[in-house]
Amino acid sequence: MLATKQRTLHYAVRKEEVLRSVYRLKKSLLSLIGLAICLGMVGMAIFAPSLAPYPRDAGKVVHFDRAFTPPNGEHPFGTDQIGRDILSRTIYGARVSLSLGFIVITLAILIGVPLGLIAGYFGGIVDTLIMRTTDVFLALPSLVLALAVSAALEPSYWHTVVAISFGWWTWYTRLVRGEVLSLKEEQFVEAARSIGAGKFYLAFREILPNTLSVIIVKATLDIGYAILVGASLGFLGLGVQPPTPEWGTMVADGRQYLPERWWVTTFPGLAVFITVIGFNLLGDGLRDIFDVEL
Repeated sequence: MLATKQRTLHYAVRKEEVLRSVYRLKKSLLSLIGLAICLGMVGMAIFAPSLAPYPRDAGKVVHFDRAFTPPNGEHPFGTDQIGRDILSRTIYGARVSLSLGFIVITLAILIGVPLGLIAGYFGGIVDTLIMRTTDVFLALPSLVLALAVSAALEPSYWHTVVAISFGWWTWYTRLVRGEVLSLKEEQFVEAARSIGAGKFYLAFREILPNTLSVIIVKATLDIGYAILVGASLGFLGLGVQPPTPEWGTMVADGRQYLPERWWVTTFPGLAVFITVIGFNLLGDGLRDIFDVEL
């Protein structure tokens, strides 16, 4: 009975905290701007076939007769070196870059969160083994590790996902482990333990839900960074390959024509910049709302 009351009280407090967080989100201008940018980019990716004025230009087509057309009424972002509409390719590029960012972070969470949960709760040799492996991956910066893996694989969309995800899970392992160490001695966990709850039940049903706020904040911030890393690999020729419209690849395609044909690189570059800024603003807002220190 006491354990049930403790858990009911705990969930009631959590519900009240969520309601307060939503209220604070509405009062944060930068968070709302970030949310609007993120929703706008996601909507652009979903409805790309309807929004793009020249959907076929996202594929294997050439229009040499209109190559390097400056921005005008017919082509607001101009055209590239083989006459493809840059606005259409930028819109379709949102599909590639956003899906890459979401898949990378999802894989990192699926790998890193359970490992961090197990390491923090069970401790001992399991904790030592997991954390020493994590330290090995953390010894190299994420971009350097992604470059090394990409160089060893044939450049493609899925190989880019693998390359970026290869070392990204480590941050979630360390984050969740730290949260578990502070939560596993809380009263609601002790109450559940006192009525005979097993270790895996305590870890995954009692502790894990209370780490979701820090995971959400970390994931929101990381999506923008993962998109930036993916664009960097594409720019270096180790990421998504042409003719797939990926923002980093599009910037790389137009760099040799600067500064005369500035529009070829400017608009895909702005798309990367705005998207990363949007996710960072949203992540910073969520961090302040949840009062989370990463």
